Amino acid sequence: MLKKLFIQNYAIIDEITIDFSSQLNIITGETGAGKSILMGALGLILGERADSSVLLNTQKKCFIEGSFSVDGKKTVLDLLQQNDWDIEEELVLRREISANGKSRAFVNDTPATLQQLKALASLLVDLHQQFDTLELGDSDFQREVLDALAGNETTLAAYQKIYRQWQVSVKELVQLQQQKLAFHKELDYHRFLFTELSEAEWKENELEELDGELKLQSNAEGIKTTLTKVYFDLKESEQPVVQLLKQLVNQLQGYAALHPGLSAVITRLQSTQIELQDIADELEGINDTVSFDEKRIEWINQRLMDGYKLLKKHGVKTTEDLRNIQAELEYKLKAVLDMDETILAREEQVARLFNEAGSMADTLSKTRNKEIKPLEEKVNRLLIQVGMPNARLQVELKKENNLNSFGKDHIDFLFDANRSNRFEPIRKVASGGELSRLMLCIKSLVAQSVDLPTMIFDEIDTGISGEAARQVGFIMKELSASRQIICITHQPQIAGKANAHFFVYKEIKQDMVKTNIRLLNADERITAIARMLSGEKPTAAALENAKEMIMN
Repeated sequence: MLKKLFIQNYAIIDEITIDFSSQLNIITGETGAGKSILMGALGLILGERADSSVLLNTQKKCFIEGSFSVDGKKTVLDLLQQNDWDIEEELVLRREISANGKSRAFVNDTPATLQQLKALASLLVDLHQQFDTLELGDSDFQREVLDALAGNETTLAAYQKIYRQWQVSVKELVQLQQQKLAFHKELDYHRFLFTELSEAEWKENELEELDGELKLQSNAEGIKTTLTKVYFDLKESEQPVVQLLKQLVNQLQGYAALHPGLSAVITRLQSTQIELQDIADELEGINDTVSFDEKRIEWINQRLMDGYKLLKKHGVKTTEDLRNIQAELEYKLKAVLDMDETILAREEQVARLFNEAGSMADTLSKTRNKEIKPLEEKVNRLLIQVGMPNARLQVELKKENNLNSFGKDHIDFLFDANRSNRFEPIRKVASGGELSRLMLCIKSLVAQSVDLPTMIFDEIDTGISGEAARQVGFIMKELSASRQIICITHQPQIAGKANAHFFVYKEIKQDMVKTNIRLLNADERITAIARMLSGEKPTAAALENAKEMIMN
């Protein structure tokens, strides 16, 4: 509920603070005293736009601050948590407007956007004005009324969860089908490329190794000639190097004992002789492996030509690149085969979710249908109470073929103001005053099923008086038993039902006209209501009548 409203430097308001009752708050005052200004200021903390023209003193900022008690209201606490706002026992919404027209919004002293402020305010306040009843003709609002009366909150939440899953599955199915279509367009080409690479059977690093082998084959004769000559010089010439080293060792052996340094030199020569002999044997082995094979060279050249052609075709450089492309093509071809199974599974999922959602939508339709007649009867009785004896409401529910976020129903509230038996959509035929009272009747019924926020009624009693006004007062009084009501009115019958009666008036301060407000005590209430009945100087009868209204 709205506990306190503080307004500073707004329009012709210098500074006022209003402490509201938790039940029925009535605001009265003469025409032009500034009651609508209060609603304008309140609208700012509910997310309405503003400019610098609202400033009384252009040298100062304008402040509007509302303090709310949220009483553990889950939807409000969830929104606070989602936006990382402080969660405290008292929730404070504030707007600041500077002289240059710039506006800032705060939630518990944390900066917020107007959109965030409006979302939060919609959970705290339901502002109902005489000409602010367009939502009554909105099909979403009409469905919400039926769902509230039918207690569909849990069923609707479960349905919407399934509905969202169904929508996601449909979207994924369409994507799979499009992907399959795209794959099929390229399927033959991919298959040709894969077959071409697969039949080639490229081994790891094959092209690189064949390139090395071709160079070896092409130089085989020169390599063999050189290897043969080196081997011959080391082991088989007239004076082979290995034999020569052996002779040198033998010559030095005779003098080894005579000089200490010769022993080490002899050992090194012996090692060199053994190493050169090993080298000669290895060269002989290498020579045996080198051969010139014309057919092999021809095959290698053809293999390399095929390989280089594929490298150029695919725009790559190595055998490994070709093998990777082959693997990728194989995956794509397999994916096409697997996709049919995936699509079939997704089609089954879509059908299952659609059937589940359809069944739950039928349940919602049944519960809504069940509430139509009681709603019509109750609203039509209330319309008689509020001075519209010839008006009737009729609810039309049509089932549609397609599912939507709320089921498969299209709901229309139809209205006949004059017992003509010609029912038309509310938005086309109801006047502003009729809409206001009809909205009050509907909200009074919905309030019995749903925890509505603070309800604010701004002069919705225009065009009624006497018994009709008295009945509107009764309805508001009943509503205020379980929620806070704030009502601006000109009707004494409604003002008499107040738990807290505020009086808006103008006063002159420092040669300026300013709006102020005060909470009336019991005697002041009697006088104020008597004036509403008979004028500025109330008669004794008016005073007695006012006293009776308050007592009743």
